[in-house]
Amino acid sequence: MTELLQRAISAIEQLPDDVQDAIAARLLSEVEDERAWSEQFGATTDAQWNHLAEMVRRDLDAGRTSPLDDEFPPVPRP
Repeated sequence: MTELLQRAISAIEQLPDDVQDAIAARLLSEVEDERAWSEQFGATTDAQWNHLAEMVRRDLDAGRTSPLDDEFPPVPRP
């Protein structure tokens, strides 16, 4: 276990039981989500990645894309 995770668990242990359970449920959901994504990426073939890349290239060439900052403007820092 990493030091950061140990610190997080120590902090969580100080919270009321219902809050601990809520955080635990979120963490378990994240772990399951990570497992599912890892499985999905691991099962993706080179041909599938190549097809996806070709689709992106076609969208770029056709002007069907926009800069990421246009879609998600950066948040100014204080």
